[in-house]
Amino acid sequence: MLILNSGGTFNKRYNSINGELEVPFDNNALESILQSANHIYPLAGVVYKDSLDMTLDDRSKLANIIREAEENTFIVIHGTDTMHLSAAFFSEVFDDKIIILTGSMVPFEIDNIEASFNLGMAIGFSKAMLKPGVYICMSGLIEKFDLLEKNRTLGKFEFVK
Repeated sequence: MLILNSGGTFNKRYNSINGELEVPFDNNALESILQSANHIYPLAGVVYKDSLDMTLDDRSKLANIIREAEENTFIVIHGTDTMHLSAAFFSEVFDDKIIILTGSMVPFEIDNIEASFNLGMAIGFSKAMLKPGVYICMSGLIEKFDLLEKNRTLGKFEFVK
């Protein structure tokens, strides 16, 4: 399994100089969570962006890493606003990989519970899943990407109606 960090709210930190939440160019949030695991998981920082700023080139960069990696299973840390777009892109490119997208609605720096929970669920699911596909792991749910959607009013992911 390989964990790919593409940024998103999961990674955001408060910049006290400009008063904004920013996606830093590091893997600190993930490294902090993974320290508590009793296994070393490979981690690569790829794109450090808010998902609203993700482009086709960014998705292609992630896909190229997935394509060239020795691993068959990937967890992609991604912003929730366009997670569905990246998941759909990956589903068009791959039919032989297990790709799980996860993130958080609240930055790890502000409240570490949601980010830690989602990553832990994604890791556990990655170890149990044997069937290739693209999945979303959010809000206590893990399902094929096209069966979950972000409910902006409730601030959580839920099954597509």
